[in-house]
Amino acid sequence: MNKYWSQLATTLNPYEPGEQPQDRKYLKLNTNENPFPPSDVVLSKIKGSVCDTLRLYPDPDATKLKFSIANYYNINVDNIFVGNGSDEVLAFSFLAFFKDKSAITFPNITYSFYPVYCNIFEIEFNEFALDSNFSIDINKIEKNSGGIIFPNPNAPTGVYLGLPDIEKILIKFPNIVVVVDEAYIDFGGVSCIKLVEKYHNLLVIQTFSKSRSLAGLRVGFSIGHPNLIQALIRVKNSFNSYPLDSLAIVGSIAAIEDNTYFTQCCNQIIQTREYLANELASLSFLVLPSKANFLFVKHSKLSAAMLYNGLKENGILVRHFSNPLVNDFLRITIGKKEEMISCVKCMKSIIKAH
Repeated sequence: MNKYWSQLATTLNPYEPGEQPQDRKYLKLNTNENPFPPSDVVLSKIKGSVCDTLRLYPDPDATKLKFSIANYYNINVDNIFVGNGSDEVLAFSFLAFFKDKSAITFPNITYSFYPVYCNIFEIEFNEFALDSNFSIDINKIEKNSGGIIFPNPNAPTGVYLGLPDIEKILIKFPNIVVVVDEAYIDFGGVSCIKLVEKYHNLLVIQTFSKSRSLAGLRVGFSIGHPNLIQALIRVKNSFNSYPLDSLAIVGSIAAIEDNTYFTQCCNQIIQTREYLANELASLSFLVLPSKANFLFVKHSKLSAAMLYNGLKENGILVRHFSNPLVNDFLRITIGKKEEMISCVKCMKSIIKAH
């Protein structure tokens, strides 16, 4: 049937999300979802908006949401762009800033959607190696790059790059756009949004999916100089002038305004992450330092594939990547404390059996 496909569709290598098997009930520690539900305030606001006004188009600019984000970060509305999850915002960014430029640059171990976007939008790219500690070495970034993008904390490693190093990148590359993908920043890192006013080539992208428990609503946003935001708006309005639905707008506003619940959930995830890191280290795992809601770990003797299969057989899903650079590692999403206790217990049993 692929005789009807375009050449592009034939040659694409799509992004592969974490598996979602339906054959049994699993403890899902493979997709970096928040283990805690949206707050009662969020759910109440969404339920209250399920009414006859759903027959109307939503605000194409999501103005009220932009004002809530602006108030939270103490910035201007003109610095904000919103979209259907951070993945859509990323896609628009590739088109707005990287299309028809010199090859862009990102780490060789990073969010696997980046090369997918490059392929679909026909953007050349170069990858630079992380250092021996899986950290970004800014000296390895190509001087003639047409753009730079990286997650911070990085995915799938969870390793965080501090603001001083990000500022060095911005100073070194003042004439290209630097996109910092902060999907996991709320789990212990410091956002570089504070650098946007000083560096007009910086675009910061965040999501409501992780720390605000709204993966099902698909809401993301970016913050940058108004000139960058206008480019994103031009691209967005050439695809879809109504990016966010009414319920997503209402739910996101409630989520960003319920700061008490947000902080409580993040703190619990951070505490549980440290518990899991200590437990796995005691079982002879190398545990990379993480500022995300997951850990990237490697056992000293047992293969990641064997551990992955053993956990799956016991009803626990974690992420194992085929990339040869990291196929000895597992990425484990941080769930609730009792879920992590179950994961550790299963790990101990697998290790003891081998």
